[in-house]
Amino acid sequence: MNARLPIPLVVVGGYLGAGKTTLLNRLLANARGLRIAVLVNDFGKINIDAALIRRRSDDVIQLENGCVCCSIGGRLAQALVAIADRHARPDLLVIEASGVSDPQRIAQIGLLDPAFRLNAVLVAVDAAAVHDSLGDPLVGDMVRQQIAGASVVALTKTDLCAAGGAAATTETVGTLAPRATVLEACDGDLPLSVFVDAAMPTPVGTGLLQAHAGWHRSPPHAGIRSIAYQTGRGFDKARLRQALLALPVRLLRAKGLVRLAADPRLHEVHVVGGRMRMRPLSHGESAESGVFGESALVFIGAFGAAGADAISASMESALA
Repeated sequence: MNARLPIPLVVVGGYLGAGKTTLLNRLLANARGLRIAVLVNDFGKINIDAALIRRRSDDVIQLENGCVCCSIGGRLAQALVAIADRHARPDLLVIEASGVSDPQRIAQIGLLDPAFRLNAVLVAVDAAAVHDSLGDPLVGDMVRQQIAGASVVALTKTDLCAAGGAAATTETVGTLAPRATVLEACDGDLPLSVFVDAAMPTPVGTGLLQAHAGWHRSPPHAGIRSIAYQTGRGFDKARLRQALLALPVRLLRAKGLVRLAADPRLHEVHVVGGRMRMRPLSHGESAESGVFGESALVFIGAFGAAGADAISASMESALA
């Protein structure tokens, strides 16, 4: 069994001209030494986006002439297999979808292989033009679907909005994607914690999560914070699933290792964008699994003290 850790995966979507390539180039410029692979799909025979991104990264895989979630889905799967089979895997894989793709469907394709772990579905929204796009009878439904599937919405071009325009866009996005974290991306700048666990603190105690004491922390951005929840009690599996999918906060993602009352095995948990993955750690995946007595979960998102209390209460309600 391949016991290597899964590759963090972020899908970047958004309608044509929303600023996806600018977001990626800024990410690559501020990568802090991370090895980032970028898979770029463009709707046309010439992949302009791949050429623009390649200026900042030598690890760009391009898929041209189609929507990555339909007409070239097989090629996407082949590209993912090739990346997963690398001897030196990237620290992060970013898939830039074409402007007419459904990023949520692409995320589902990526999750078919356990070699990947979905960290975010990031959708760029042109704050100055999105209302016109939503009102367009030809593309309105597609733009609406893109936004609704996001776990993170990056508002771009807010400097081009008329007075009150950015606030109106934020309200619209909140209606279409009520559980997404909404961030303003000035010149494509977003915190690294949107893509990787750069803001994750080291939990108190010993065991599996303690091994990641080398994680660095990024400076706060737009209210993003993280909290850790730990308990020596076991969770009720059904109640835990329900609680994690119904958290009353704007969550970027949650991850952790938990004990279930009815199962002696340690379980790995990941939550992002209303999607959850819970699976037992296979034998040999961690040499420390037998000595890890506590459940530990880390939550990253845009929430304050009240949100942190709500998360803790939700976790308490899921204990057996």
